This record gives sequence, C-alpha cells and structure tokens, in this order.
Amino acid sequence: MITEANIIQNLKDAGFSESQIEEFMGCAGKHEKDSGLKLLRQQRNVLLDGLHEKQRMIECLDYLVYQIEKDEIRF
Repeated sequence: MITEANIIQNLKDAGFSESQIEEFMGCAGKHEKDSGLKLLRQQRNVLLDGLHEKQRMIECLDYLVYQIEKDEIRF
C-alpha cells in the first residue's frame, strides 16, 4: 500500500507546489476522487506544455545546425 509520505514525495517529484500538495491531500482526505484526478491531469498538462516548448526550442537549434552544416549560414 502506498503511504501518504510516498504520495507527497511523488507529487513533489511531479512539480506540485506545497499549496497544490495540500489541495490534493485535502481531496484525498475527503475521498474526492474526481477532484484529485483533475489536479493530477492539470499538472500533467502543464508539464506537457513545457515539454512541447522545449521540443520547439530543440527544433530551432537543429534547424540552425542543419543550415550551418549545409553551408547556408557562414561564419
């Protein structure tokens, strides 16, 4: 069985703030499953948006590397 400490650590590792952790644990304490799942899904979306932004930045760098290697950009 997963302990409360395990849940809190997992939430921290997933980037939850202290207030988000308190809100989630409050949902768990009140057996508000849907509300707790909503908080988890919201954080997942935040992380996914950040991932997509980082991916876009990498693609920009890859484009420049490609252009330099093709001698389209000269130094």
